[in-house]
Amino acid sequence: MPIKIKELPELERPYEKLEWYGEKTLSNAELLAIIIKTGTKQETSVQLAQKILNLNTTRQEGINFLRNISIEELTQIKGIGKVKAIQLKAVGELATRMALPTSVKKIHIKNPDDLAKIMMEEFRFERKEIARLVMLSNKNDILKIRDITIGGNNFNDVTMRDILDEPVKIKAPKIIIAHNHPTGDATPSSADIEFTSQLYKAARVITNRIIRPFNNRKSNVY
Repeated sequence: MPIKIKELPELERPYEKLEWYGEKTLSNAELLAIIIKTGTKQETSVQLAQKILNLNTTRQEGINFLRNISIEELTQIKGIGKVKAIQLKAVGELATRMALPTSVKKIHIKNPDDLAKIMMEEFRFERKEIARLVMLSNKNDILKIRDITIGGNNFNDVTMRDILDEPVKIKAPKIIIAHNHPTGDATPSSADIEFTSQLYKAARVITNRIIRPFNNRKSNVY
């Protein structure tokens, strides 16, 4: 018979261990065990948590793979039902959002790296390509951010109107287009460069002012 959590010494149980020693003393399996709460008749919650960690076939460090794993994959583990799988996915999304700034309107952009720091934490775990429009004031303060395409291929599904319509409406004098490369290679493709050139020309025609696109070959932000 497997040892139950309640049969462990009190300060070796995940809940009590966190309370007395702090969350940093817990292993990934112990932290996940707190989230999934209960095990099965055959396995403790910690053992179930270890099975979840064993699903990491992407070789991502730590538990980052949980951001992309599906509910269906989680529920393949006996003892992980839909509710527990949803709880795990919710925690992963909370972790992503906690890494983002609380208010983009208070952020001042001095150079492409400033924007990269904002976008990178979220972009680096995405499997799909996302193009994001950042609208700036004359002082380079962020006015608004919105996605213009998700899962596209080299912006093929994006028109100049899709990008420039909202900046014109809110009278944003400057814009930046940022997108990720799920392959990990941040080098701008020929399509990226051509699209940036087309956007630059279109913006000049529509706004009658020069919008200088940021082009940083060392990051995933263009």
